[in-house]
Amino acid sequence: MISFAMRGARPFSASTITGRSRRMKGRRMPAVAGPRIHRVSVITIAALAVFVAAVLALVAADLWFTDADSMAEVLAKQEVRHAVRLSLATSGATLVLVVAFSIPVGYALSRYRFPGSVVLDAIVDLPIVMPPVIVGISLLVFFRTPVGRWIESIEWLRFVYTVKGIVLCQFFMTASLGIRAAKAAFDAADRRLEHLALTLGCTHWQAFRMVALPMARSGLAAGAVMAWARAVGVFGPLLIFVGAVPMRTTVMSTVIYLEVSVGRIEPALAVAMLLLAMAMVTLVLLHWLGSGRRQWWAP
Repeated sequence: MISFAMRGARPFSASTITGRSRRMKGRRMPAVAGPRIHRVSVITIAALAVFVAAVLALVAADLWFTDADSMAEVLAKQEVRHAVRLSLATSGATLVLVVAFSIPVGYALSRYRFPGSVVLDAIVDLPIVMPPVIVGISLLVFFRTPVGRWIESIEWLRFVYTVKGIVLCQFFMTASLGIRAAKAAFDAADRRLEHLALTLGCTHWQAFRMVALPMARSGLAAGAVMAWARAVGVFGPLLIFVGAVPMRTTVMSTVIYLEVSVGRIEPALAVAMLLLAMAMVTLVLLHWLGSGRRQWWAP
């Protein structure tokens, strides 16, 4: 006979469990209450329905005033094609910089505690809460300081009113999102596995590369996708720091502004629909990465 016992508890066996189940067999079990409609459910579901309806109404309005012919006509313009290419190129370069910075910074904020770490953690979040226009003004003022003028004196390091300035604005607007996502990913990773790797003879670099990074890859990938989507839609800092010179520093967001400013709603709406399609693809990728069911990089 199999018996089980715990300290401080009465020992029981398989026959004891069988006897109790026989005694309870004739008793009527209480019915489990099903879902009921109550005040809280009505309020919360109504709020959800109103929000979803508002979002769908905006999308439907854009689709109503846009057709495939007008979008094809707008996208055939040389200025628009240049803006699309420049947006993709600069956001791709920004993504590389964000990933290169967010992984080490996020790991440091997640794993190490040192004097002033709380202040540094708050400074990392500052660009998220800072109005975008202030980022553009701050960058413009910085490059009027002696240090900024020295940087601008180097021909290949000029940022003001150049394409490199677009990447700089996008980086400042998106780096905090990447760092915050990286920190959350490393916080969710089990530190004990890293310590175990160290006890088995791995160096700190090997433990980071072969243990911490694989565990945090889903969160890192989701943060990278979110940072890229944010970089594509940056507008305010670009208008101040690099301007909106056609065929030079115009991206998709500034093209929309230029078209609306002269009263041409249809071309602006066509470019906006392209941005909306990119946003939808980004959402699908984020949900796909967040589900954790499919990871093409998994060994």
